[in-house]
Amino acid sequence: MDYIIIVAGGKGLRMGSEIPKQFMSVGGKPILMRTIERFREYSEALNIIVVLPHEQQDYWHELCDKHHFTIKHTVVDGGDTRFASSKNGIAAIPDEEEGVAGIHDGVRPFVSVDVIDRCFEAAREEFAAIPVMPVTDTLRYVDKQGGGKNVMRSDYRIVQTPQVFDIGLLKQAFNQPYQESFTDDASVVENLGCSVDMVEGNRENIKITTPFDLKIAESIIIEN
Repeated sequence: MDYIIIVAGGKGLRMGSEIPKQFMSVGGKPILMRTIERFREYSEALNIIVVLPHEQQDYWHELCDKHHFTIKHTVVDGGDTRFASSKNGIAAIPDEEEGVAGIHDGVRPFVSVDVIDRCFEAAREEFAAIPVMPVTDTLRYVDKQGGGKNVMRSDYRIVQTPQVFDIGLLKQAFNQPYQESFTDDASVVENLGCSVDMVEGNRENIKITTPFDLKIAESIIIEN
């Protein structure tokens, strides 16, 4: 069976709001609901796990009642770090389960169904897959002394989610102790010495973390 773990542990600090960013409204609906809907659109059979801080779960259930949101999903407690939250979500998958599991940011509601499909299919073949986009801005490396130099942007990619992995591989990877070098879920898997396949992402798959991102999100809703 296949799973998607949607990690939604934001506090809304960069939004300047008391409402956690995953619960903020875009087009009249909380962002997290739109994210869940996109994965249900991809597959009716996909098992959906939502990782939320324990203290936010009552509010989430209230929002679900208010919006008559009935898509089936399992809610598990978040952790103190992204690594811990992902690990809690992975622990909700039975150890004997076979298949692939994705991990996705709760505030990325505009990932396309095609990208989700590419990631899951690639993970079935290659055991690990992430969506990426080319860098369009000029990049500059800055050293510890404050100096720096421009680097070739063609050597870099912007990494998105969902990041999808073989379930057995994912469980093995997250049994490792946490390291500061774990910048995302793929970096945890790569620390085992595994390679990660890259597939094409979609430009609209933004992570909504600032008021400016909210404006972009509203524009995407209008255009679609």
